[in-house]
Amino acid sequence: MSQSFYNESSNQNNFNQQQSLNHGGHEMMDMHETIGEITAGMNQAIILRPHIKDPELLSILDRQYNFTLGMYNTIVESFKTGHDPAVPTGRYQMETGNNFKYGMTPGQPKKPMQNANEINDEMISGFLLGAQKGAAKCMTTAALETTNPVVRRVVADSIPNCIEMGYELSIYQNKHGYYQVPQYSQQDMQIMLNAHETTSNPLH
Repeated sequence: MSQSFYNESSNQNNFNQQQSLNHGGHEMMDMHETIGEITAGMNQAIILRPHIKDPELLSILDRQYNFTLGMYNTIVESFKTGHDPAVPTGRYQMETGNNFKYGMTPGQPKKPMQNANEINDEMISGFLLGAQKGAAKCMTTAALETTNPVVRRVVADSIPNCIEMGYELSIYQNKHGYYQVPQYSQQDMQIMLNAHETTSNPLH
C-alpha cells in the first residue's frame, strides 16, 4: 500500500516537474522580459503615486495597480508551474467614459524636465501610459513565442487588459488636454473609410 502510494506520488511529482519545464528557449527569455516589464511598471507606479495631485488620476493608478498585481501573480504562477493558475485571468473594467475630444489647439512646446520638482499629473499619466504600452508589446511577443499552452493562454488573455488600462489613461490625458488627437478632413476620412469593401467568397 505504502509502496503504491509512493509510486503514484513519484509519478505525479515527475509530471509536475515535466510541466514546469515545458518551456522553449525563446519563451523563457520573452517571459523574463515580460515579467520584468510588468514589475517595472508596478514599481514606477509606487514611486509616482505620492506626487499625484488629481484625485481622479490617483483613483486610476490605484485601480490599475491592484488589478496588475493580480495579473502579475497569475502570470508568474502559470510560468513557474506550467499549470492553470489558482486565480484565472481577470478582466479590467474602466470606470470612465470613452469619449475623445478631436482636434488640435496651440500650446507651449514640450521639453525635457530640468529638475524633479517639475513633475506633474501630465507627466505621471504619460509614464503610466507608457508602462501599459510596453507591457502589451512584451506580452504580444511572448505569447507568439510561447510553447507552453497554459502560459500562452494566460499571457494572451492579459494583453486586452493592458490595452484597456492604456486606453483609460489616454482618455484621462485627452480630457485634460495632455494628449490631443488630430483628424483628417471629412473628405479624406470618407475616402479612406470607403477604400475597402467586405466580401463573401470563402474557400471551399
